Amino acid sequence: MKQLYSRRPLEIALILTCGLLAWTPQPVAARTVLRNICRVKGQEENVLRGLGLVVGLNGTGSTGDAPTMRALARTMEILGSPIPNDVLSKGGLRDLEKVKAVALVVVTARVPATGARRGDQLDCIVSAINGKSLAGGQLISAALQGPNTKDTRIYALAEGAIQLEDALQPMVGRIHAGCQMEEDVFTPFVQDGRITLVLEKNHANFQTATDVVETIRSSYARQDDESVMAVNAANIIVRIPAHYQSDPVAFISDIMDLQIYQSAPESRVVINERVGSIVIDGNVEIGDVVVSHKNIVIEAGEVPAAEFRPVPDRGRANPAKLKSLVDALSALKVPPEDVVDIIKGIERSGKLHARLIIE
Repeated sequence: MKQLYSRRPLEIALILTCGLLAWTPQPVAARTVLRNICRVKGQEENVLRGLGLVVGLNGTGSTGDAPTMRALARTMEILGSPIPNDVLSKGGLRDLEKVKAVALVVVTARVPATGARRGDQLDCIVSAINGKSLAGGQLISAALQGPNTKDTRIYALAEGAIQLEDALQPMVGRIHAGCQMEEDVFTPFVQDGRITLVLEKNHANFQTATDVVETIRSSYARQDDESVMAVNAANIIVRIPAHYQSDPVAFISDIMDLQIYQSAPESRVVINERVGSIVIDGNVEIGDVVVSHKNIVIEAGEVPAAEFRPVPDRGRANPAKLKSLVDALSALKVPPEDVVDIIKGIERSGKLHARLIIE
């Protein structure tokens, strides 16, 4: 930390804190297993969705809008009580405007990454399109289709009593085990005798992909480029060995248990402005920068090891750490929103040596 422009007590405390905490050990490779940083392509969740009607509402349903009336008329027809054509020709749907106990809803259910079989029961989420509240409502049968809009198959049926999870959001509820699968849902994970490993987004980079390739090659003594190959920073294609061709599940089980020495990941700073949280990689550094914010003036940069006695003399200058700066600001009771503004300013100046993620 360089010299401050003025030596007010607030600023002196800040320079001393950052100076004392500036040095941290250099990052080292971390050891983990493949299943912690990647998945097999084809093993991902699928979302089923459809429209339905919620009945039994205590006057908190729709206000007689046309989509809800049409859906109610169609449901009555399916259940064996259609509105006669002569009544419809005379505007019979208007009679349904008086119904206040019905709401039109969107129903969604998530099929696990491992798939689902016919008869399995899943939780489903019910979100109202109209009305005031779903409290006390009952979903009558809703047909759910797959994520592909061109696929007209009905994969599941949903019904049941709705439970509100948040009283402040009465238009959204959940039905426990309210979705019953009517079709099997499986996604193939082996294609042409190969599997594809997909790195999780927080681990997807060229160095990690290279580390995974080298780990698999060394474990299976396969040095040819075609057997294991990274096609980009997130996808690694692996050919299944001949003795595993009849049992690809065993191969995937073995390969996902391989230990990997992962290179130091990309440094990140994650800020959630809604709750005021700041998550910092301990090795995030900041360059030479002067921050003037309200009654604080900070000049940050490299700290000569000889400037402060408590800092170990390592014969080199130590770059300032963002964590030290944030700790010092917190100790001085600087509000979290001001700390966030300071970090944003450092990032905009190009002196934050990490990726800034705002949530």
